[in-house]
Amino acid sequence: MNFAQTELITKGRWLKTLRLRNEWYDFVTQPEQFVRELKESKPRADLFTFLGEIPDRDTAKYPFFHEWETIAVLPITTYEHWWKNQINDKTRNMARKPGKKGVEIRLVEFSDDLVRGIMGINNDCPMRQGRPFWHYGADFETTKRVNISYLETSQFVGAYLGDELIGYIKLVFGDRKASLMQILAKISQRDKAPTNGLMAKAVEICAARNIPHLHYALFSRRGLGEFKMNHAMEPWRVARYFLPLNAKGSIALKLNLQHKWSDYLPGEWVDKLVDLRVKWYGNRVKDKAPPE
Repeated sequence: MNFAQTELITKGRWLKTLRLRNEWYDFVTQPEQFVRELKESKPRADLFTFLGEIPDRDTAKYPFFHEWETIAVLPITTYEHWWKNQINDKTRNMARKPGKKGVEIRLVEFSDDLVRGIMGINNDCPMRQGRPFWHYGADFETTKRVNISYLETSQFVGAYLGDELIGYIKLVFGDRKASLMQILAKISQRDKAPTNGLMAKAVEICAARNIPHLHYALFSRRGLGEFKMNHAMEPWRVARYFLPLNAKGSIALKLNLQHKWSDYLPGEWVDKLVDLRVKWYGNRVKDKAPPE
């Protein structure tokens, strides 16, 4: 990866950590050279972190300080094997449901019509996963800009009820893997199980292209964890590397201070905090039409 063409973001207040903005889709292939050029640019950050590539499961490829990040990956051989052996009857029935409800799952090209359809999905509900949905109310140009990345290496798939887009996915292809950059459907149409049909189509596409891994963000039993596990996604460890950019970063690594404060909390505490957050937002977010 060329340093000059890389988009980076900084997170943290006291300890500023730099990372690739799209680290699920862009990877550092020559980290020594990359970090050397990064330091020469004198970034306002203390640490640089990057992920190993998905096929390098349980492998620390580079001799840097690393920890393990657990992501959700579906190993794929053939579509038939996934359908018959990796998912259960309930998930198979859910994947069939869109067709029974008159929903067509099909490949779609990126266009202004698709963007308008995505806006309709975004504006279907102001809350997602127990928090305000940050795409709710976004205008056409913003929605287009968010979805236009990686067009040369991606494929959109839409779930259509007649002419209405009720769900879509965006697959981004890379080295022996595809990543779900987006999978979203109208909550008002959840009875038609569009996301289940879209997942099945994603597996079909990967199998047809001989892509052995389908990735979908982090692996967790919270949030979308059940959905991922139902579709046979597994916890998959990849290395997350940390490199200090200054003395402060070096000290922070030695003291194990590179984590968010919530990472140090017991799991049951996190669950309670998530429940409180859902209730807090639920009491404050009104279900009103987004601005036109």
